[in-house]
Amino acid sequence: MNTDPTISTPCIGVFDSGVGGLSVLDALKRRLPEASFVYIGDVAHAPYGERDPAEVVERCQRLVAWLADRGAHTIVVACNTATVLGIDTLRQHWPALRFVGVEPGVKPAVAATRTRRIAVMTTPATAASARLRYLIEAFAPGIHVHVEACPGLAAIIERGVHEGPELTAVLAPLCARVRTAQVDTVVLGCTHYPFVAHAIQMLLGDAVNLIDTASAVAERVGVVSGDASGGPANLRVLSTGALGPMRRLLTHCRDLETTEVEPLPI
Repeated sequence: MNTDPTISTPCIGVFDSGVGGLSVLDALKRRLPEASFVYIGDVAHAPYGERDPAEVVERCQRLVAWLADRGAHTIVVACNTATVLGIDTLRQHWPALRFVGVEPGVKPAVAATRTRRIAVMTTPATAASARLRYLIEAFAPGIHVHVEACPGLAAIIERGVHEGPELTAVLAPLCARVRTAQVDTVVLGCTHYPFVAHAIQMLLGDAVNLIDTASAVAERVGVVSGDASGGPANLRVLSTGALGPMRRLLTHCRDLETTEVEPLPI
């Protein structure tokens, strides 16, 4: 893609508070191999889930403005917290753009549960949001839903800690409470969490089913974006902060492992 940031090129814009949305970008690249993407990881302000909601909305608006100026016709809000706090505002400000958000997969979890007991592991902001309450009321009537706020988990993943004792120290008490709730299905309600799904699975046990919504989001983008190709498929990945964590995590993404990371001072 043309690296001159002042030149717009038709593309799908994707953003997250940091590295977590790369799990969604990976699924998007597999679903839409002919599309061009620009991904922004707002690493300098990660994680959103522990910031003031007004600050999160302001950051979302700034990133969308940048992406729209560079030719984005569809915007994927690849962050549960940003979606529940900001996507309605973004749609009001940019009515000509198509927005697809990422929300905790309550509906697929309800379809998957055998015991009618599920859990949602998510950021503190999403756990406290009206949107999550709505999803539970709308899609989980008669279902026991345990919501586990996970302070610090997105931040440690953002730093590149994906295994080992430091991660276990954060995850162990969270997963212990989820086990106590006796659920059989757990929603990974933050796009960072799939990168430590193996550790979560080990602590919860193989009998617990983990729900990750990245593939469903990619399918939805394929529907709303129409003919997303518009020319050669290109990809840009940008970070507003440190480049190292994003570079390391890209090596774990099947279709992104050779992608370079560009700095974005915004």
